[in-house]
Amino acid sequence: MSAESDAAYTRGVPVLMYHAVDRDPAPATLGLSVTPEAFAAQMAVVAERGFTPLTTAALAATWRTGLPLPARPLLITFDDGYEGVHRHALPVLARHSFASTVFVSTGWLRGKHDEGGALDTMLDWEQVRELAEAGTEIGGHSHTHPQLDQIDARRLRFETLRCREIVGEELGSAPASFAYPYGYSSRRVRRTVREAGFTQALAVGNALACRCQGPYALERVTVRRSTDIEEFTRLVEGRAIGRNFAADRAMTKGYALVRRARGATRGHWI
Repeated sequence: MSAESDAAYTRGVPVLMYHAVDRDPAPATLGLSVTPEAFAAQMAVVAERGFTPLTTAALAATWRTGLPLPARPLLITFDDGYEGVHRHALPVLARHSFASTVFVSTGWLRGKHDEGGALDTMLDWEQVRELAEAGTEIGGHSHTHPQLDQIDARRLRFETLRCREIVGEELGSAPASFAYPYGYSSRRVRRTVREAGFTQALAVGNALACRCQGPYALERVTVRRSTDIEEFTRLVEGRAIGRNFAADRAMTKGYALVRRARGATRGHWI
């Protein structure tokens, strides 16, 4: 194992969380979107700094087996399944030969499984297949994007199993990786995701991912509309993350207490 690879086991790996890539996204997705120009500039930084993007499954498998990581590992992930990922992000990723993971909410995608409720224009299944054929890992993000820690056991099983079933039906192989909608999970949610057949899952946390977090609670850092190139460079370098996301972390801790009390009242927080 190289010294740099060994350091990634202990220091952590930046896992970038994107949503929409669009110049003019819907208001509901604006804050968590990036423009195509910003995304291209950010990927240029990833290339210039010598990072090696991996899929979520590849990172988890490497940590599971103890094999060495490549130099400067990094993950590029997209949540929900917005159409701009295919239109704008895929050409940039292909130009750099970068791996990525797209976590899709199957009931939001355009096509026969559409349940409504999507926040913006979503991918259709032909575009999802083109992403997969280009080497993008397609992961699960539930069926209808609920707050998984706040729903009952029956619906929780449906949301995870139905998502995995549909992706498997459409792509020919079931997804191995999952991302929690809104980043919310609990022991009950993580156990259900594992029982559905997913072998790793991503949260948010706004911290570097590390092996000690376990395969079902790997953390990510959020890339927003407001993330300028200097802040982005600090994120991928793992510098000042605590300071950049101090407000997010404080809010998350406070809200976790509220969510725990709410779930306990409903009888399904375990």
